[in-house]
Amino acid sequence: MNETKYGMGHNIRQAFLVTVALLVLCGLVFPVLLSGLSALIFPSQAQGTLVMADGVAVGAKNVGQEFTEDYFMWSRPSAYHYNTYYEEDTDGDGQVEQYYNDGSAFAGLSSGSNNYAPSNPALAERVEADIAAFLEKNPGVSREDIPTDLMTASGSGLDPHISPASADVQVPRIVEASGLSEEQVRQIIADNTQDKTLGVFGEETVNVLGVNLDIALAMGLVSEVNH
Repeated sequence: MNETKYGMGHNIRQAFLVTVALLVLCGLVFPVLLSGLSALIFPSQAQGTLVMADGVAVGAKNVGQEFTEDYFMWSRPSAYHYNTYYEEDTDGDGQVEQYYNDGSAFAGLSSGSNNYAPSNPALAERVEADIAAFLEKNPGVSREDIPTDLMTASGSGLDPHISPASADVQVPRIVEASGLSEEQVRQIIADNTQDKTLGVFGEETVNVLGVNLDIALAMGLVSEVNH
């Protein structure tokens, strides 16, 4: 009987010690070691690839933002914009309601596109409004010349890139509004264009935030950028 109790106690102690050891190893040592190595080998990525202007973080290299100034390059429709919500007493009854800027009921902030079906009237209205706004600010561009990616959100809704065609179609507006030469603007775009991975995979892309920071630097809006 005593031997049985001893055996059970021994097994329990062993199980407890193994559990604690694994918790420390997998829950503390491994994450700390992995985080430390990541910060050492990939310091920028580990810090979220933050982009700095005049010593202040103004964004992240891999997260899209919305730009509306005529002298800046415009990005794809962003979840940052379409997830913006408003609070208002719409009925005058004292009850504050929350809603997205497209009028639909607020359901919480999240990344990701709205995932509307092509037949959804809200998608058609949003696209038509964006096309009208783009044509108004880019009078030399016809409706057929607007690249598709400028009017459609990515799967994440936070894609920081646009196609070279989407960048090229905005050059005349940027040149006129910024006062920079066309050669300067095109060089800035080229400096922020990423080639296909290994020259084979994916497509060429233009980082919108990088372009706009270089435009701001060339215009004297900022004195130093780091991206």
